[in-house]
Amino acid sequence: MNQQLQELDYKKVFHFFSEISAVPRGSRNNTAISNYLADFAKSRDLKYVQDEYENVVIIKEATPGYENVPAIILQGHMDMVCEKTNDCTHDFLTQGIELYVDGDYIHADRTTLGADNGIAVAYALALLDDASLKHPRIEAVFTTDEETGMDGAIGLDVSALQGKYLLNIDSENEGSLWTSSAGGLTSTCDLPVNRISDKGVKINIAISDLQGGHSGAEIHKNRTNATKLMSRMLFELRNYVHFGLIDMMGGLKDNAIPRDAVANLVLQPEDLEEFNLGFEELAKNIKMN
Repeated sequence: MNQQLQELDYKKVFHFFSEISAVPRGSRNNTAISNYLADFAKSRDLKYVQDEYENVVIIKEATPGYENVPAIILQGHMDMVCEKTNDCTHDFLTQGIELYVDGDYIHADRTTLGADNGIAVAYALALLDDASLKHPRIEAVFTTDEETGMDGAIGLDVSALQGKYLLNIDSENEGSLWTSSAGGLTSTCDLPVNRISDKGVKINIAISDLQGGHSGAEIHKNRTNATKLMSRMLFELRNYVHFGLIDMMGGLKDNAIPRDAVANLVLQPEDLEEFNLGFEELAKNIKMN
């Protein structure tokens, strides 16, 4: 565990967050973290259910005097969005997250941190681990693949649950309670294209290292979307010279604001100078605005 985190730790929340961070747990890569949670329950003789979606439900029975108090469901998701900077060689499939402390904040080394929603898992594990706590029946529900469509929650086996009150620990603001949730939609759009053979100079244009962010937490901050910006540039570049579009790609995750985009074009050699002039003018105007 990071020494600075150990000094700041409260009720072992950061202890468990560090352990969770050491486990690769990107969406669709849930087995290791699911097994970690199951092993946590087994090592403490707690009841648990691990279903076919790799969701894990851990149950801690009420302490004496709280048997008749309604059970509480604590819910968070175990998967995280895996994004990294262009110069980072981190392998999310096999490597955990490198944590460090800077002032009042915990950061990751050039990758996403995974506090969404690792901190919920850490809070719940700290409560389950605390033998001094007086509590009603706690039902900790850890779901998979929330970031890619809430597949785990949709397939969750709820037969072990008794609680009528559920706290989803996935809010952005500490100390705030919400009684609703943002919706999500994934869509696939097929557009007809007319592919032709052409000869000329192949060039590559790229937009990189924009600020990006979470489409839920930062969508209102007017951060530039690299995919949209690339589309605008290509549209405007048509006013300078004719070119053909080979392909275009941008963004890595459905719920992350694209930081990078790339387009491959083909144009005639005699048009290259005019294209470069137009590109430089557009880039200058964009940076100014």
